[in-house]
Amino acid sequence: MDKFAAVIPAAGQGKRMMGDRNKQFMLLKDIPIIVHTLKVFQELPLVTEIIIVCGAGEAEYYHSEILPAYRITKPVSVVTGGRERQDSVYRGLEAVSDNVRHVLIHDGARPFVSPELIYALAEEVKLSAAVVPGIPVKDTIKRTDSGGFITDTPPRDGLWQVQTPQTFDLQLIRKAYREAVKAGFYGTDDSSLVERLGIAVKLIPGSYENIKITTPEDLIIAEVLLKRRACS
Repeated sequence: MDKFAAVIPAAGQGKRMMGDRNKQFMLLKDIPIIVHTLKVFQELPLVTEIIIVCGAGEAEYYHSEILPAYRITKPVSVVTGGRERQDSVYRGLEAVSDNVRHVLIHDGARPFVSPELIYALAEEVKLSAAVVPGIPVKDTIKRTDSGGFITDTPPRDGLWQVQTPQTFDLQLIRKAYREAVKAGFYGTDDSSLVERLGIAVKLIPGSYENIKITTPEDLIIAEVLLKRRACS
């Protein structure tokens, strides 16, 4: 079986959440959001190691409190992130063991990713080397100028909202990140760095439940999703 590592960027301070702590540590049914996310990868046999990319000064808290308290027993490395998400993911990728073949890069604040989606990505990446999940855009999208006036209304056909885990051949995504660093290039997501190399990225259907908890309203939706899963 090919080995997969999970790189989980969790260094964001979550200013839009308006909380007094890193949003990853906010409680969802009495458990930190990041723990809900970690447990998904903890329970998947195909994932052989987890790399958490944390905020400055948080590594010891993970080692002394989070990992032992919630029984995250899979091999875990905790590295401190950088200024931007891209900087943080790069540090996480550099910490992945060289004997791992593929990597899943997943937002720490997306606790509802399903094992079924991860397995689908794991199968596709063996064929495509780079694959991301996404959902069709449901709302009308507008482009505006600097003054806020609409300049264009692109058709929704072919527009997708991309999610994580974005899944790659490890050597490919490392190359994409290293080339971006050399050029001083910052992309909007991990796959954009691979696209920059001229390599096609496959998109497969994700899930509308695979939400990223960013605002207080997202937390309310997350509580509903968690309750529904507990009843099913």
